Amino acid sequence: MNVTMLLADSAQVADGKLYILGGGWSVTGPEPVPSAVAIKVSVDWHEFNTAHHWELFLEDADGQLVHFETPEGSQSIEVRGDFSASAPDGVPVGTPVDVPVAVNFGPIPLEPGARFTWRMVIDGESLPGGTVSFTTRPLPDEAE
Repeated sequence: MNVTMLLADSAQVADGKLYILGGGWSVTGPEPVPSAVAIKVSVDWHEFNTAHHWELFLEDADGQLVHFETPEGSQSIEVRGDFSASAPDGVPVGTPVDVPVAVNFGPIPLEPGARFTWRMVIDGESLPGGTVSFTTRPLPDEAE
């Protein structure tokens, strides 16, 4: 499996395709804004008809999970899901199949002037292309 990830303002999956609005950025903020992670998982032939589990984590520049205080206590931003793929009718044996995933977030209050990474893990493994990083702008009075 290989993974391709793209940051966007919004994303959705329909008819087996990713629909991306405002995609391809790597700098945001400093104010919290809605965002999305658009993901394409290329599933190899030998991995068809098997349940796969994915997890998406937000990490800081040191590779530590980003935590926020909530009424239930400190929480990290983690999203999980499952998928499987099968061979479409008529495609040659060995053809990989793409599985689109769109994960949308409301405004996340991130530290200004910092670096972050979304990390995707599938079946417990970090895969090629399974990260996408971004930076938050500093607050205007810090930019000088």
